[in-house]
Amino acid sequence: MAFDHGKADAFGEHLLGVLNGAFLSLLLSVGHRLELFDAMASLEPSTSGELATAAGYDERYVREWLNGLVSAGVIDYDPAGLTYTLPAEHAAFLTRAAGADNMAGQSQYVGLLASVEDDVLRVFQEGGGVPYAKFPRFQGLMGAESREVVDTTLVQTVLPSIPGLVDRLGAGIDVADVGCGQGHAINVMAEAFPKSRFIGLDISEQGIAAGRAEAEGKGLGNASFEVMDAVNLPDSYDFITTFDAIHDQARPDLALAAIHKGMRPDGIYLMVDIDASSNPEDNVGHMLGPYLYTFSLFHCMTVSLAVPGGLGVGAVWGTQLALKMLGEAGFTDVDLRRIEGDVVNAYYVCR
Repeated sequence: MAFDHGKADAFGEHLLGVLNGAFLSLLLSVGHRLELFDAMASLEPSTSGELATAAGYDERYVREWLNGLVSAGVIDYDPAGLTYTLPAEHAAFLTRAAGADNMAGQSQYVGLLASVEDDVLRVFQEGGGVPYAKFPRFQGLMGAESREVVDTTLVQTVLPSIPGLVDRLGAGIDVADVGCGQGHAINVMAEAFPKSRFIGLDISEQGIAAGRAEAEGKGLGNASFEVMDAVNLPDSYDFITTFDAIHDQARPDLALAAIHKGMRPDGIYLMVDIDASSNPEDNVGHMLGPYLYTFSLFHCMTVSLAVPGGLGVGAVWGTQLALKMLGEAGFTDVDLRRIEGDVVNAYYVCR
């Protein structure tokens, strides 16, 4: 076949954009972690020195950071006054006030995942996986991300979308969140429904400690937390939840079976997990395709494979495989839904 120079040029330009975007992500992450975007959003057009003084950082570093973002069109620059401005339209996607729309917060994952690149290269050759302990910042980042979605959608939209559930929660039922991370979802529900009893379960001692601390700070006597693997779910519950946790399990099949066994006869299981297809051809053009597959390769899949016998289904296990595994676990009634405001996840209401 004849070599298509136009196609080659277009692809080269595309890759150049990808490369610039990857480096820009690091600048965005720095701006988020140091709260520089938040500082800029509250300032009039400022010099690098004025921003450095306001934020409490070294001017030379602040100036280099600013100039990188000017070159990318993120920040406006006035050469006459040597001032920098973060447009309000850009701040809407870069500050903590943006909530779930804050893309700078998401950029932190680039550095986190890059830190284990050598480990990932090793398991390409040797097999196995990169253990969860290699990701010390992961729990905190996921906790911050989940807060943004939970605070705006869980009690207001997600729970009311399940017929009769809010009334049952109001009257008082037993609820478990499996793979609860830092436990924020449990505490939000416990605060909203004081007559119900809530427990958060996770293998991370750091996450469980954070959940307990938040519950104590809020004075929630109806929320408790335990360090526990999902496959060892104790007792029985009226309502069980998992939020982006099943695909990370070493054995999601066993976790789902344990959840099914742990449900009371009239119980409900809400599984929130990545919304994608199990078929790669269907994910061409997916708005988060490269993000999800890279996240899976560098974290979700490899953490599962680091456990002996881990299945490594990965973040993009897809709705088809998820429905198949739910059926194999014993769920006979599964309603697959999407929730407005959450472009990442699918919502499975299971009985």
